[in-house]
Amino acid sequence: MIRAVKGTRDILPPSSGVWNRVESVARAVFQAYNYQEIRTPVFEETTLFARGVGQDTDIVGKEMYTFEDRDGSSLTLRPEATASVMRAYLEHHLDQSPGLKKLYYIGPMFRRERPQKGRYRQFCQIGAEAIGSTAAALDAEVIEMAIEILKGVGIEGFELLLNSVGCSQCRPKFVAELRKALEGVASKMCADCRRRMETNPLRVLDCKVPEDQPVIDGLPSILDHLCEACRAHFDAVRGYLREREIDFQARPRLVRGLDYYMRTTFEIVHGALGAQNSILGGGRYDGLAESIGSRAPAPGIGFSIGEDRLVMRVEESQPASAGPSLDLFIAPLGETAFRHSALLARSLRRSGVSVELAMEGKLKRALEIANKAGAKFSLIIGDDEIASGTYSLKDMETGEQKAVNRVELFERFGYARNI
Repeated sequence: MIRAVKGTRDILPPSSGVWNRVESVARAVFQAYNYQEIRTPVFEETTLFARGVGQDTDIVGKEMYTFEDRDGSSLTLRPEATASVMRAYLEHHLDQSPGLKKLYYIGPMFRRERPQKGRYRQFCQIGAEAIGSTAAALDAEVIEMAIEILKGVGIEGFELLLNSVGCSQCRPKFVAELRKALEGVASKMCADCRRRMETNPLRVLDCKVPEDQPVIDGLPSILDHLCEACRAHFDAVRGYLREREIDFQARPRLVRGLDYYMRTTFEIVHGALGAQNSILGGGRYDGLAESIGSRAPAPGIGFSIGEDRLVMRVEESQPASAGPSLDLFIAPLGETAFRHSALLARSLRRSGVSVELAMEGKLKRALEIANKAGAKFSLIIGDDEIASGTYSLKDMETGEQKAVNRVELFERFGYARNI
């Protein structure tokens, strides 16, 4: 038997109902903040990610699904969406119209990393990008919006971690000092950290190996090396967050794993998710446009939510919300009753009532199916019911059963106007 490829999965009911609810909440929040949806291709030229994400990142070096097209070009399934959104922003000259460009996306990404709880090789992200401003107030608003999504789906008890990774003026000086500090301790660290020390020392701070943490804690802090402009920007972001009564923890080791981040970086974590406890992460990427070939700067800030992990947390904390409930199950008795029931079901469905119509089987079996389907009510229709113009409506929770006519049936579901 053919099975799903390792690191991928099927999302089945009722879990798919939770996914739909999470995405509906996200779309509603995005609309409230005036973000519009963008849909980019699931594969791009490999160069886009090599330049934008960073040639020395684990994503580009180890995790991307890259293949050669028939014309010899190198293509890659997108491992993240920010670079794709910026490519589309530049290609379609979205900067030519006035105002911020506020865009959001929901869709699959692909990375060949080790599958584990909440992490897959095909995974889904919900994200947003605001392009066209360096304002610290925008950073705070984007963080606020991310938190509104989490609260909207019922997530509580999370923690916001915040940092600044400086800019092209102050970060090189810090990196030089960091590399110097690492020379004396690199031999005690993992192989990845020893490699990163040569290619990009900043990424050593992002190491997750437990044994390396004491060494990392003794390294210099970037917050002690920010230039005046970056320090003022970081102070402003923190001030705006405090005004919004958004709690945060400053974490100078929070650098994110991608080259295009500058100044503000942030992450939201939840202890219930275990060692891999990040729900979402993001930050400012003022240098991304130039890194992928633009002559003009296009400063921006955004975030992405790991939807797989978010849904997992929603399902664990709200098991009763596994999926939409069925309003009505109709059990027709005989062919004539079935034909009558099919037309009635269509009218109810057009009115917004969720209806399941039994295709065959005896009444006892039909009611068993109605119960397993989680129907709120069942409707029994036979020749006698059709002749009298009344149906037998049963409350599946209480077992109460009463006769209702067509008008009363529609009134019961709040759609009498559509009979």
